Amino acid sequence: MIPVQSPNSGEEIAVIKTNYGDIKIKFFPEVAPKAVENFKTHAKNGYYDGVTFHRVIQDFMIQGGDPEGTGRGGESIWGEPFKDEFDINHRNFRGAVSMANSGPNTNGSQFFIVQNSKVDKKIIDQMKNLGEEEGFPEQVIKGYEELGGAYWLDGRHTVFGQVFEGMDVVDKIAGAKTDTFDKPLEPIVMERVEILYY
Repeated sequence: MIPVQSPNSGEEIAVIKTNYGDIKIKFFPEVAPKAVENFKTHAKNGYYDGVTFHRVIQDFMIQGGDPEGTGRGGESIWGEPFKDEFDINHRNFRGAVSMANSGPNTNGSQFFIVQNSKVDKKIIDQMKNLGEEEGFPEQVIKGYEELGGAYWLDGRHTVFGQVFEGMDVVDKIAGAKTDTFDKPLEPIVMERVEILYY
């Protein structure tokens, strides 16, 4: 997988319409079918409308999808947590859309978008030394080298999509002023999430 690909014509995408601008997402249904179905169904049902990004950390990620806005709420479309879905090539690169959780197989409605744009050269060198046998194929290393990301979340958080347009909006949200709990001082709202054909 090339880290940032445009969707194919006719593919379903998500447009998160925020009070900061639009974020467009390509899905990975072939590697994370449950997470994609969960997100798309919630979006179509209006579950995310008016919900905030309740946790934003500059040079890390922005997190939302909790109707309570506390980081403790929200549930999956099945009313119970669902299993993690991991793939060696789909990693937490900058722009990755991943499920937030409270441990293995505890996915609900919360998700985050990776915003970090740099990975230390020492870490890249370690990945190169480990190589494919240890879970670092060439394209994964290239992805982290070129894009940055949150490699330490791999194998812990299901990556089910990638931002292909609107990373400037993600950066703007990540730079918002927050309190000591990383909650934005002024609400950052998902006005609605639309599922459209590309």
